[in-house]
Amino acid sequence: MNKTWNNKAWFMILPAMVMVMISAVIPLMTVVNYSVQDTFGNNEFFWNGTAWFQEVLDDDRFWGALMRNFAFSATILAIEIPLGVFIALHMPRKGPGVSVCLVLMALPLLIPWNVVGTIFQLLCRTDIGLVGYAITSLGIPYSYAANPRDAWITVVIMDVWHWSSLVVLLAYAGLVSIPDAYYQAARIDGASRWSVFRYIQLPKMKRVLIIAFLLRFMDSFMIYTEPFVVTGGGPGTATTFLSIELVKRAIGQFDLGYAAAMSIMYFLIILLVSWIFYTVMTSNDETA
Repeated sequence: MNKTWNNKAWFMILPAMVMVMISAVIPLMTVVNYSVQDTFGNNEFFWNGTAWFQEVLDDDRFWGALMRNFAFSATILAIEIPLGVFIALHMPRKGPGVSVCLVLMALPLLIPWNVVGTIFQLLCRTDIGLVGYAITSLGIPYSYAANPRDAWITVVIMDVWHWSSLVVLLAYAGLVSIPDAYYQAARIDGASRWSVFRYIQLPKMKRVLIIAFLLRFMDSFMIYTEPFVVTGGGPGTATTFLSIELVKRAIGQFDLGYAAAMSIMYFLIILLVSWIFYTVMTSNDETA
């Protein structure tokens, strides 16, 4: 019996495919085009090969921003993943408290990035900010605008406050999907709370934690708005991440060829590291 294929579904998704083509593929091809060409003006371009990529690789500012990105993402992941799991484990599973906790956890995610940056910029100012004034009143020297360490701490705390909720919600979704039979069997065996977490809850949360890990890595590695609003990439270059350096070269200096090559390398680094993370974290499933 021959099966008849209905191609009408393809026409239903055609508008979405066209929008993706316009909003993603065409700009990407434009960036690739800029990365291998140069111009003397008058919109006249000539072939430049890999010269822009070589210039990026020889630039100490690129490598410095890249190292700051890796340090920031590693710090964020080391804090937010355990913190999100800890909060999810202590959230109620039944009753009216579930809705209250879920709403409270979702609230930070609803606030736009630039608003988050503005909030922390005002809170952490030492003259009018509640947090900054309280810290300096205790005799602790603090200035996110002058001290690189304080700037880093401020940006990290800001990101933890803004995005830990995403890890919490994903981990909580994994926890509530665990059947009660597992917990009943653990109680019969007299398993401790740590054993329940290690052998029941953590394995069942593994897939959602992989998603949380990858999402938070990509988001933290591409961070731009919050540190730009709070510190502007300073003091000096202390919080100048790749995204901020890229915008400075593309818009501030209008160095489009360099910026295009840098953005492609930026994209490839995120893609490669995400693939490595995913492969390592799922390797046990394939060998099991």
